[in-house]
Amino acid sequence: MSISNVPFITLNRFEEGFKEKFLGGVEELFNKTQFVGGPVVAELEDKLKEKTGAKYVVGCANGTDAIQLALRACDIERGDKVLLPDMTFWATFESVVNVGADPVTVDVNRDTLHWDLATFKQAVEEFKPKAALMVHLYGWASPETMAIRKYADENNVMLIEDGAQCFGTKVDGESILGSAKIATTSFYPAKVLGASGDAGAVFTQNEELAHKVRVLGNHGRTTHYTHGLVGWNSRIGAYESLFLSLSLDHIESRLDSRIKAVNYYKEHLSGLPLEVQLSEDNVKENGYCAVAMIDPGSRPALIESLKSANIGHGTIYPGAMSLQEGADKYLVGKIDNGNADYISKAILNLPCFAYITEEELEYVVKHVRNYFK
Repeated sequence: MSISNVPFITLNRFEEGFKEKFLGGVEELFNKTQFVGGPVVAELEDKLKEKTGAKYVVGCANGTDAIQLALRACDIERGDKVLLPDMTFWATFESVVNVGADPVTVDVNRDTLHWDLATFKQAVEEFKPKAALMVHLYGWASPETMAIRKYADENNVMLIEDGAQCFGTKVDGESILGSAKIATTSFYPAKVLGASGDAGAVFTQNEELAHKVRVLGNHGRTTHYTHGLVGWNSRIGAYESLFLSLSLDHIESRLDSRIKAVNYYKEHLSGLPLEVQLSEDNVKENGYCAVAMIDPGSRPALIESLKSANIGHGTIYPGAMSLQEGADKYLVGKIDNGNADYISKAILNLPCFAYITEEELEYVVKHVRNYFK
């Protein structure tokens, strides 16, 4: 059968028997009325610890809550300055605002698309922040992640890592989520490890931080009807935990298929004005996104051409944080070298999802190559 369309992402490709196993598990949870908490949640957290090497993992309701729980657990509060990249998803920015802190956006490197140590140092020296939110986009990370961690620690800046897109990503051979002082992830369905609805988690090596995250996400409870903190309800559900736990059994093959797709684009689209980007050599990416860059003036026409061929695309992300309308009254400072703005206008994401077929990849590549003839 010939291919005539390729979606940007699809969520309906699972391993043989996965659906049946999940639905069977749902029936068991239903019969036992295990809806919130219980052994399936504990099993997921244990499997996440094993996969990442994190000492403690706490599941929560979604990735945005995970960031806010981490910020609160680190005692970030009203009036504290928090650095965050100018290139990220809005949830990073709004999480800082939602805990009452003051966001400072810091530009990214145009080559790595992430923070670099020199600009991070400049921001710390200029703004004297209490914390920083380092974001690992596209399934990659900054090649200078370890150096940034070291510098933050030496300068008493609490570094919280937003790993919503980096499950399975490694830097210098170490799992990002497992080796961070405290990190978060999202299990939104489109992620490489996605739930069937919203869910998230916090990862840490610190027992005290883990305990505080768990308490905050359960109404600040110290016992069932005593409350040592003002928290909120951010518990992960049993059904989502079941779905994620079953997905973890297949995560390596899912990541492998994504990485193969990214490498296929890199090999077969070489020499074109649309340049496929890969992570630096010391970063092992997870294939979350197929990231390409093109001259901003040429991007709109290429996008229209992709649409005409029924090929999905993304622009992750189409705008810098500091230029968002909602940022105006909260932003207390920024370092803007123009890189985030440029990247937002130049980036183009090609179809990439678990078990994308070679025929689908060939269809995308053939159309793009023909476009540039």
